Amino acid sequence: MRNITIALAQTSPVLNDVERNLQAMERAVEQACQRKRVDLFVFPELCTTGYDCGMRFAEFAQDKTGEVVEQVAGWATAYGVHIVFGMAERQKVESVIYSAALLVDPEGKVAGDYQKIHLRGEQRLVFRPGYRYVVAETEVGRLGLLVGWDLAFPEAARSLALEGAELICLCGSWQAPHAHEWRTLIAARAYENGVYLAGCNRVGEEPSDTFVGESMVVGPRGEVAARLDGDIPGIALATIDLDRARQVQEETQLLQARQPRSYRAVVKMY
Repeated sequence: MRNITIALAQTSPVLNDVERNLQAMERAVEQACQRKRVDLFVFPELCTTGYDCGMRFAEFAQDKTGEVVEQVAGWATAYGVHIVFGMAERQKVESVIYSAALLVDPEGKVAGDYQKIHLRGEQRLVFRPGYRYVVAETEVGRLGLLVGWDLAFPEAARSLALEGAELICLCGSWQAPHAHEWRTLIAARAYENGVYLAGCNRVGEEPSDTFVGESMVVGPRGEVAARLDGDIPGIALATIDLDRARQVQEETQLLQARQPRSYRAVVKMY
């Protein structure tokens, strides 16, 4: 058995206030670690800035050597945990920014850096889409990263599963009118790939959106291991056995029985 404990930190980011949001994240890490030994934290999409920052994302965006990652790395080292969180990321070109999910390990190093591929609505005006999926090899297992609307595309989770992900960590900002989609898609992505999926969704209101929460960890048979009901901040803890993902994949043959030659339409652009 390879048991790990996951903490979903369902926060309500304050729009345009990075300092307050980092303080709230640090409190969540401290509180969860006081309750139980935690191996992995997952936070929501854009949890350091809020979702509806518009052109101010250019002001807040940092690279993975910036102060935001430095602070998160400090918590990861102090508490001996892995932390996945969403932020506005700038890389080599100053004018290009991404909605990213970063994974920081207990040594304070960035073990995974994923740029959201499927951008929705006005996000296309601000962010550039990423182009590759990321599976990070860590001491707790092989972790895949997704952000927000990536959840709606089965190809994204399937790509991570085929690359060996045992657990997919999703940083979400799913809106309240679509709560049923959030619940359905998380269960579907976990079941159809025989993996665990830890989806951390934010709560709260912004000028254009109200967010649903309902963060949850779902197992490879579609069973719910932990869930936060309602739309208030909170922490959900789940202890899972990552060996079960491989066991379920062998039992169901979901990946082995694929027939890729018949899927040509999947990769056509429309």
